[in-house]
Amino acid sequence: MVRAGRFTLPLWALTLALVGAARAENVTVFAAASLTDAMKDLGQRYAQQTGHAVDFNFGGSNDLARQIKAGAPADVFFSADTAQMDGLVTAGLVKADERRAVLSNTLVVIVPEDSSATVSGPADLAKFPRIALADPEAVPVGVYTRKYLEGLGLWEKIEPLVVPTLDVRATLAAVAGGSVEVGVVYRTDAAMSKAVKVVYEVPRAEGPKIVHPLAPIAASEHADTANLVRFLVSDEARQTYERFGFIVILPE
Repeated sequence: MVRAGRFTLPLWALTLALVGAARAENVTVFAAASLTDAMKDLGQRYAQQTGHAVDFNFGGSNDLARQIKAGAPADVFFSADTAQMDGLVTAGLVKADERRAVLSNTLVVIVPEDSSATVSGPADLAKFPRIALADPEAVPVGVYTRKYLEGLGLWEKIEPLVVPTLDVRATLAAVAGGSVEVGVVYRTDAAMSKAVKVVYEVPRAEGPKIVHPLAPIAASEHADTANLVRFLVSDEARQTYERFGFIVILPE
């Protein structure tokens, strides 16, 4: 930490203030929809401390990766799974040596807050006529869920009931609005809505290995991209992730 008068500045912030004293240019982060609330909070903190605003593009990690491959202007990619990040590494589009596994999560089954439905285990999903789930062939939370149910021998029975959604927040909205009776999302997403309730949480030890990795885009030309990445894996960021319910897997 570096002290300036009565104020204490993190070293990364002081470095950015000195290097980026010229006209600020916004850094753009492509982040999984499940990270929306935590990232908006951190983006505001970063802007307050540095004067450099952060722009976000939230969505399904598969779609964000596709956009990056197509040349969309991005500086940082924060994925909900390793597969999408692996694809960008293979394509040489992210700085692989600066890739970090940052967060983990758990899967939960949600129903509308006023629902009387109960779920004692994953097999109970088959009793519902429809199940909202982000595209199980492409979107990370859907892929995690499909692989989990395949491992239990339940996917073949449940697959015909699935109503695919664009991303995890679309699943949350479908259940919160009552248009679908039940859905599977991350625990952190369920916590963001008072219109749904969790009726079953997949034990972390039994569920899929969920990893949310972060990496800067190789073609980023913004001077403060590296500083933002350092901020997103800082102790301050760690506390924010935990406040939003994420499991931080960064080394201490």
